[in-house]
This record gives sequence, structure tokens and C-alpha cells, in this order.
Amino acid sequence: MKADLKEKKTALKKAEKEVASLESKKAKADAKAAEETKKTEAEAVLKKLLASGMSADEILEKLK
Repeated sequence: MKADLKEKKTALKKAEKEVASLESKKAKADAKAAEETKKTEAEAVLKKLLASGMSADEILEKLK
């Protein structure tokens, strides 16, 4: 019984490490996706401002 318990504890520790690793990867992927979304939104706003006749210099001045 002790050997069986030890084997199950080892398997549990391995599974916990794998879960932690996967959670870390998910967090990194989520952060990257959020960054891409922000970039896409910023590009859309920039295109809209340029299309409305605002110059690149005016846009840069507003960002400051």
C-alpha cells in the first residue's frame, strides 16, 4: 500500500507541475493576444485620423 501511495503522490506532483506550466503558457498567450488587440485598435484609430485629414505631426502632438 505504501508503494502505491508513493507512486500516486509522484504522479500527482507531476500533474501539478504540468498544470502550472500550462497555466503559465496560457497567461503568456493571453497577454500576447491582448497586446495584438491593442495594436490593431491603435492602427484603426490612426487610419481613421489620417483619413479625416489630420496630419501625422498633428497626431503625434496629440499623443504627447
